[in-house]
Amino acid sequence: MKHTDNILEVAALVPDFMGFIFYKGSKRYVGEGFEMPVLPASISRVGVFVDETMETVVAMVEMYGLEYVQLHGTESEKYCKKLSDRVKVIKAFGVDEGFDFALTEKYEDSCEYFLFDTKTTDHGGSGKKFNWEVLNNYHGRKEYFLSGGLDSAYTAGLTPFAVDVNSMFEIEPGLKDIQKLKLLKDELPG
Repeated sequence: MKHTDNILEVAALVPDFMGFIFYKGSKRYVGEGFEMPVLPASISRVGVFVDETMETVVAMVEMYGLEYVQLHGTESEKYCKKLSDRVKVIKAFGVDEGFDFALTEKYEDSCEYFLFDTKTTDHGGSGKKFNWEVLNNYHGRKEYFLSGGLDSAYTAGLTPFAVDVNSMFEIEPGLKDIQKLKLLKDELPG
């Protein structure tokens, strides 16, 4: 999310979370001078970062009132633990057929949630779906977000805490298709 009018249109659908990408290498980067619109208190603001310095992340948390940070790089469990003293942390993992879910265990005490996305060199946002059957190998105690090529709420019998919608629900990077999001909302339980 990076365009004010579009952000407010999505906010009117009352999602639980709304993400803002602060990684300059992303097509969805919010840009210099980004101004956060006023959002309903029920929507948690999430800042997305990739291998950023602790100081920069904390500065963005304070500047934009972020409740969560979503980390898509090689951030260590020590980094996540230190950051979790300031803000809730969602640690993203790029998943492919050979992903070892034991790697998530060391992050259990430093993260609020995990996010499982398709493994790419671009740190997500590929619009490609990974083989969700590999999630049967996840036996951790942290709830997770499911991402990667989602084109509906259908998650093949999986029980993610939340679904992360991005590429498949965009007109262009950073600009959500409101009609597609309305259809998705209708598919969700409750």
